[in-house]
Amino acid sequence: MSTTTNNPQPSLLSQLLQIPVIVAALGYLVDMYDLFLFSVVRVPSLKALNVADDQLLTEGISLLNYQMAGMLIGGVLWGVIADKRGRLSVLFGSIIMYSLANIGNGFVTSLDQYALLRFIAGVGLAGELGAGITLVTEVLPKEIRGYGTTLVATLGVLGAILAYFVADLFAWRISYFVGGGMGLLLLVLRFNVFESGMFKHAKERSVDRGNIFMILTNGKRLGKYLMAILVGLPIWFVVGILITFSPEFGAAKGIEGINAGKAVMLAFSGQVGGDIVSGLLSQYMRSRKKVIRLFIMLSLAMVIGYLLIPMQDLFSFYLICTLLGFCNGYWTLFITIAAELFGTNLRATVATTVPNFVRGATIPLAALFVSFKPDLGVIQAGLAIGIATAVVALIALYFLEETFTKDMDFVEKE
Repeated sequence: MSTTTNNPQPSLLSQLLQIPVIVAALGYLVDMYDLFLFSVVRVPSLKALNVADDQLLTEGISLLNYQMAGMLIGGVLWGVIADKRGRLSVLFGSIIMYSLANIGNGFVTSLDQYALLRFIAGVGLAGELGAGITLVTEVLPKEIRGYGTTLVATLGVLGAILAYFVADLFAWRISYFVGGGMGLLLLVLRFNVFESGMFKHAKERSVDRGNIFMILTNGKRLGKYLMAILVGLPIWFVVGILITFSPEFGAAKGIEGINAGKAVMLAFSGQVGGDIVSGLLSQYMRSRKKVIRLFIMLSLAMVIGYLLIPMQDLFSFYLICTLLGFCNGYWTLFITIAAELFGTNLRATVATTVPNFVRGATIPLAALFVSFKPDLGVIQAGLAIGIATAVVALIALYFLEETFTKDMDFVEKE
C-alpha cells in the first residue's frame, strides 16, 4: 500500500507577508516620510530660521542639494556594504543614521546646521530602498517578485503622504521628531529578518562582491547601468522640481495660495495608485519595459498639461498634481528592473546607487531650471527640461533588456 505525501504550495498572500518583505516595506515608509518631510516643511522651517520670502526658493534648492549630495555618496557606500557584508547590515545601519539625523533636524537653529543634518540624513536615506528591494527580489519566487516590490513601493509612498498629515497636525520640529522615532521603533522588527539565501550562496563562492569598478570598467555593464539611471529621470524631475516648487509654478500661472505640502501629499497619493496599477499591469503583461514605456509617455503628457493648461483655481491645480503623481507610478518597476539586470554579487550596489543617482539628478536638473528661468521664464524652463528628460528616458529604455522572467540566482564575473 503506497501513501502520497501532499505538500501544498504556500499561497501568494503568505509568501508576500514574509517578515523580510513587510520590514522592507515599513522601512521604505519611514524612508519616504523623512525624504519628503523637507518638501512639506520647507517654507515654515526656513521662515522660522528667519529666511526672507524672496530667498525661500534659493535656500530651499540649496538644502535640497545638500540632501541629494548625501544620497549620492550614501548610495555608493551602502550599496557596496550590502554586497560585501549583507543586505541586513544596511537595513540596520541606514535606518539608525537617518533616524538620528531626523531627530537632529528638529533642533536646528541655523541654515548651516540644517544643511549638515540634511546631508547626513541623505547619506542614511540612500541605503533603505536599494537594500530592501534587493532582499525582496531575492527571497520571493520570480513569478511573484513584482508583487513584492509593488508592496514595498506602495507602503513607501504612503510615508510621503503621512509626512503631510503629521506636518499639518504638528509644528515642523515635532514632525522631524516623529520621523526619527518611527525609524528607531522599526529597528525592533528588524531583529527578526533573515538574510537572503542568494547572498549567502554568493558569499560562499570565490567571486568579487560589491566592486563598483566591475561596472565602471566593463562597457556592457556600464551601458546597462547608465541606461537604468536615465529611465528614472522623469520621475525625479516631476517630484524634485514641479511638485516641490509648486507654489512658484502656480504663481507663474496666476494661482496664489498653493501649499507645497499639500501638492506633495496629493502627488504621492496619485503615485500610490500608479505604483499599484503599473505593478499589477506588469504582472499581467509579463513585461517591465512595456509598462514603463506607457507610464513615461503618460508622465510627459501630464507634465505638458501641468505647465500649459490654463488654470484659475486651486482645485484644478491640485488635481493635475494628483494625476502627475499617478503617471509617476513606475518607480517600483524602475528599481525592480535595475535589480534584475545584475548578478547577486553586484545587485545591491546597483539597486542602491541607481535610484540615488536619479534622486541626485535633482542637483543638475535644479541648476538647469535656475539657469533657464531668467531667459525662458518658470513655465518654459520647466517644459524644456521635462520634455528632454522624457525623451532621454524612452531612448534609454529601448536599449535595456526585458527582465520579467529573468533568473536572479547568478553572479557577475570579471
